[in-house]
Amino acid sequence: MPKTTTTTYDVAEHLRTPEEMAAYFDACLEEANGDAAFIAKALGDIARAKGMAQVALDAGLSRESLYKALSGERSPDFDTILRVISALGLRLHAGAT
Repeated sequence: MPKTTTTTYDVAEHLRTPEEMAAYFDACLEEANGDAAFIAKALGDIARAKGMAQVALDAGLSRESLYKALSGERSPDFDTILRVISALGLRLHAGAT
């Protein structure tokens, strides 16, 4: 019987277009249930897909601090979230439930 091998799935490898990135972020916003660290991790996935160094530069942050802020292990400041969203070319939308 052939041996099955597994690999780690990295969503950043599958986010190729701005539309895919926006759809992924929108889906994560819906699933987050108020979990800011979850949203930060989703932004980290998108930032890795775009190139973390360029996103850090565009957001006015160091690459190291961006990795920490978007690791999903903590909830970054809202100011950081807004700067990253802008650097990624994304927008937040509000709607009634």
